[in-house]
Parts: sequence; C-alpha cells; structure tokens
Amino acid sequence: MVIVRDIDIYSLCEHHLVPFCGKVSIGYIPNQRVLGLSKLARLAEMFSRRLQLQERLTKQIAIALDEILHPQGVAVLIEAR
Repeated sequence: MVIVRDIDIYSLCEHHLVPFCGKVSIGYIPNQRVLGLSKLARLAEMFSRRLQLQERLTKQIAIALDEILHPQGVAVLIEAR
C-alpha cells in the first residue's frame, strides 16, 4: 500500500468564494504501476487550484488515480476548514 499524508491544499469554495485550506491524505494499493510520491501531491494541488467543493475535490482525486493507475483500491481523505 502506498500512502502520502499531510499534503497541504488551498482552494476557494465554489458557492461562497470563501477560501478553505487543509490537508489531504491519499492511499492506494498498486496493481502493476506505482506513481512517485511527489506526483500524488502534484495531483492534489492541481485539482485544489480550481473553484471547488471539498466533496468534489475528494472524488476527482480518487477518480483520476483510478483512471491512471487502475489500482486494486484508492482512498482519499480531506481535512479542511
């Protein structure tokens, strides 16, 4: 299992245009390919730079990992305020 914890994110709420910040933890069980740890942080940062909802951000990161790597399982946890 590959896990990267405490990735800092900063974004704006799409409904209220209020900034939120927090930490993302990403984990997956590799099937055949393994992604570099810095690439997981870059993926989280890429999605968080848009106007976002926290729930959609979590789903977008998980779907992107699933489409790229086809792992056995993916988990994404966001703790933001």
